[in-house]
Amino acid sequence: MTNQFPTNNGENPDRASETPSETNSFEHVRSSYPQWGNTASNQNPYPGAGFGSEQNTQQGNEQQAPAWTSWDNQSLSTDVKPAKEKRKVGIGTALALMLVGSIATGSVVGVAATQLGSDSSTPVNALEQPSVQRTTNAEPGSAEQVAAAVLPSVVSIQAITRTSASEGSGSIISSDGYVMTNNHVVAGIEQSGVLEVSFSDGTTAQADFIAGDPSTDIAVIKIRDVSNLPVMSFGDSDALGVGQNVMAVGSPLGLSSTVTTGIVSAVNRPVRASGDGGESSLIDAIQTDAAINPGNSGGPLVDMDGNLIGMNSVIASISSTSDSAGSIGLGFSIPSNFAKRVADQLISTGQVTQPMIGVQVGTDNSVTGAVIGSVQDGGPAADAGLQPGDIVTKLNDRVIDSPDSLIAAVRSHDFGETVTLTITQPDTSQSREVEVTLTSE
Repeated sequence: MTNQFPTNNGENPDRASETPSETNSFEHVRSSYPQWGNTASNQNPYPGAGFGSEQNTQQGNEQQAPAWTSWDNQSLSTDVKPAKEKRKVGIGTALALMLVGSIATGSVVGVAATQLGSDSSTPVNALEQPSVQRTTNAEPGSAEQVAAAVLPSVVSIQAITRTSASEGSGSIISSDGYVMTNNHVVAGIEQSGVLEVSFSDGTTAQADFIAGDPSTDIAVIKIRDVSNLPVMSFGDSDALGVGQNVMAVGSPLGLSSTVTTGIVSAVNRPVRASGDGGESSLIDAIQTDAAINPGNSGGPLVDMDGNLIGMNSVIASISSTSDSAGSIGLGFSIPSNFAKRVADQLISTGQVTQPMIGVQVGTDNSVTGAVIGSVQDGGPAADAGLQPGDIVTKLNDRVIDSPDSLIAAVRSHDFGETVTLTITQPDTSQSREVEVTLTSE
């Protein structure tokens, strides 16, 4: 697998529409498979899928032959010690010891008889025994409790156009039916097509496309004629810690209401994935090893309090085709703080804007960092004194090692926020820090 994030080829950091110049091994996790149970026959709806197990054979190390000691070459000792005189016990003491021994033996036998039954010849048949009933409830913070809390707020999405059909997942973010999902799940549906959502209880409803943004891979749809729906709560993705337990929820391969668990493997992963129509999306992703598969796209990644801290979007794959891609423990989710801001813009205005520093970045694979190609007149970078050729190596405490990492880092901050850039002069290799105030919304 080639894990790489193609650079920006001089584009403005606020736009990410160029076609990557290098092999992209990241795949969206939209599913085009039919739902289980919806096939017209009893045949397997996924004829190409195979289910099996792998067997691992281990060979033990060869055993060395034991070393033998020859005793016939050693002289026997002629010193013979006199045998010790046996200790004599009186008959009264002997009877007392026998009595104590009988009591102890009887205790052991009694325990064995209790465990095995008085008649060991009678077989015990588990099929004739009553099933053991559960005596405890799900503990707060357990996977079972979290799943029960969040599943009613997650829907399966089917998008059908004249030329294609796809499936994904979404999170209900308002009681009157707004649902947040990935843009690639519903791409093209705004022109002509049908949107249908399925709830965790099996009921379905029609939905309408509200707005979407290919560069961030975020879209919003609205379920028709509903009210009082359970709503997903947003968590603070900036507070996530590596190693924190998380759960992915969605409809992989049409299997609705599926949950998988894992951890936060890493944060601040700049991931670029190609989309429909040659457009690409760039996300400052949360990496997780929770299993994410085709059909999970747009579904929530939640913490163990049941709060949405990410939206599942991309997986790394070693497969040569997207149709056979599946989880290898490298899934990527859009952070909830970023997704929340974009979804609010889509509902309010139908368009998305991002904070900017007012530069275009160049492509130079020999440089560790983001090389500034040009500086916009009157922009934040110009006001801070940045020049073409300067190399950005840090934004606040975050290391910048590529153009995409600078774009993703800037987008992750709020409008009007002031950040500190570490700049390296290409000719002298001297570094300096400058403060840059991002553009306002």
